[in-house]
Amino acid sequence: MSAGIAAVQARIGELRALVEGPSATVSTGSASTGSASVSTVASASFGSALAAASVPATTAAPASATGQGLVAAATKYLGVPYVWGGESLDEGGLDCSGLVQRSLADIGVTPVPRTAREQMTLGTAVPSLDQALPGDLVVFGGGNHIGIYVGEGRMIDAPKPGKAVTVREVYTEPTAIRRILPQAGAVPVAMSVATDAAVPVATDAAVPVATDAASAVASAQRAALQALVGLGASGSGVAA
Repeated sequence: MSAGIAAVQARIGELRALVEGPSATVSTGSASTGSASVSTVASASFGSALAAASVPATTAAPASATGQGLVAAATKYLGVPYVWGGESLDEGGLDCSGLVQRSLADIGVTPVPRTAREQMTLGTAVPSLDQALPGDLVVFGGGNHIGIYVGEGRMIDAPKPGKAVTVREVYTEPTAIRRILPQAGAVPVAMSVATDAAVPVATDAAVPVATDAASAVASAQRAALQALVGLGASGSGVAA
């Protein structure tokens, strides 16, 4: 009798092992699968968010926006105190990149990156200060400072704490010069000359074409600076 009971109990144990073993394995597998699914979804969500954040916004400019217009917009802030991190008058002033961002927004160019290092990636590169035109961005110290070129070796910028937005000489060779807007006035003439020069007539013709283009650029710079001085005389006054 005892032997029979023992045999039955042993059989029950075997059956229980058969039933509970796979069940436990399935349960564990389900938990692992669920955890893996959650992990995969979380990773995918994070990856999507990261990818979206990594895509730079495209800066758009209206057809009416020009380099000279940017210079004129920036002159409205002459005398505004330098405030680190300032990007509107709500902070009590502007810093260098805040002046660039604010002035561009005033002529409808948005969105514009906030920092000088980001702004120095906009537009196209200008090889040297001799070829800079009004409205080009001039960058210093690898992106530590930025200003707006006004012509004839001068720029408008928010210099540093204790100073205010002013027009002054470009004090050193820029790290980068970026052209983000087309020119108005005399510059289309230079562009027309360059277009005409694209059809080669003779090798010697390259010299007068380059001279004409340089003359047109200089004329554009003088016109922009004269306009800037005129704005200062009639309004806020250009700082030396």
